[in-house]
Amino acid sequence: MKSIDNMNIKLILAILLFVTGVSFSQEVELKKEKVYLDGKEILKYEKINSIQYSFFSLEDEEILHFKLSNNETLHYLEDDYFILNFLNEKKKIESTDISRISSGLGMNSAKNMKKLIIWLLKEKVLGADGKINPEKLDVFEQKFQEDITVRTVR
Repeated sequence: MKSIDNMNIKLILAILLFVTGVSFSQEVELKKEKVYLDGKEILKYEKINSIQYSFFSLEDEEILHFKLSNNETLHYLEDDYFILNFLNEKKKIESTDISRISSGLGMNSAKNMKKLIIWLLKEKVLGADGKINPEKLDVFEQKFQEDITVRTVR
């Protein structure tokens, strides 16, 4: 009986590991100013500079603008934040949680933007069709909005 219980537990654990591993196994690629999800083009993008990107629908409408702000303190990194401006929905989200978009040491902006897209897909703000989900964006805003510029003295 004990061996059957152990086998059941191992089977359940294996299934759980498989399900969590598969929960986001979609492949995101950014190349040649296009965003691909599992090989299918879902968005276009423009790299303005290493800290600003614009994302466009396939119909060439700008839907999202990303900007990394150093909060006017170039050598002090602790107050840096990023801004996600969802243009059609008229929502601007500011967050200091740089780890959400940072892909490691250095500023590899393409890898950071890939991580941003994966995050938006996981939160279901961005659909597999490249469209913004307004209801999920509201939830995203509640979870991550820090209103940094409102509380920053200039």
